[in-house]
Parts: sequence; C-alpha cells; structure tokens
Amino acid sequence: MTDAASDVRIVGSLHDTGDGKGTVRVEDVYETDIQDLWSCLTEPDRLERWIASVEGELSLGGRVNARFTSTWEGPGRIDVCDAPHRLLVTWHAGTDEETVLEAQLTAEGERTRLVVHDRGLPIDVLPFHGAGWQAHLEDLAAEVGRRPASDWRDRWTTLTPLYQTLVARRD
Repeated sequence: MTDAASDVRIVGSLHDTGDGKGTVRVEDVYETDIQDLWSCLTEPDRLERWIASVEGELSLGGRVNARFTSTWEGPGRIDVCDAPHRLLVTWHAGTDEETVLEAQLTAEGERTRLVVHDRGLPIDVLPFHGAGWQAHLEDLAAEVGRRPASDWRDRWTTLTPLYQTLVARRD
C-alpha cells in the first residue's frame, strides 16, 4: 500500500485479535535467495547490522537475549527453526509481556518473500510496533543490498503517524 499523501509504501497491517491484544504483520520481497535471507535472520553478525545484537543459544529450544536498535531488549526462546522457511521466537515467555514473533520465508525465483507476524502486543502500541517493524524490514533490505542501515529512530518517527491511521481489524 502506498499512502498518497506522503508517497510512502506501507508494508504492514495491524490486527485486533479480540482479546485485548493484537498482531502486527509486515511483508516484503527481497532481491536475494532464500538461503541468504535466512542467514540475515539467524546469524548474529548479520542480525546486528540490521536489527539486534543477539546472545545465547541460537538453535531450536535455545534461550537468547536480544537488544534491538529500537532499544527494546529481552529474553527469548526459539520455538521453531525450520531452515530456511520458518523461525518462531517467544519473547518474555510465561509473563504478562509474552509476545510471539514469527518469520516465514518463501522463495520466488531469485527473490525471497518475508512475512513477519508479531503477536500478543497490547492494542494501544500496535501502530508504534508496525512503524518499527517496517523500519527494521527496510534496514534488512539495506543489509541484503550491502548498504548501511538507516537511522532507525528517524525512520520510525516518519512512519508512526502513517501507522496510526491504519484501522486495526479483528482476525
């Protein structure tokens, strides 16, 4: 979707799950093969260049701690690691702050489609997370293109008002 007023392509949507929580869904296609994009999501040195520093056991069932460029940080557990198609991480497992992050990759010829769902977020923060995820995915495109990441906070500040106009839908 492109916002006509600002000519910014929005790659996300916000969803109300009806339980006081919601989901952010972002999707984009990258000019790289599925193996390369998978390495961007699973190798610590590549993760650090576009989204977060991650420490811990980066394998199925492993416990990790991440510090995102957005300044959010916390513990996670890797619940699904189906290379190179699906990664699922539960953050703050077993607490009131628990969220589930899922990344699904699909090869499309020489390109790869990535769909990310961030589930279990409080409804009132969905626009902020939507803008944040779009900024992260744009930085992922920079990583794939071997370019430096943007200033995450500046991009998030630009995108947030656009995400605040999106109407949350019930899934």
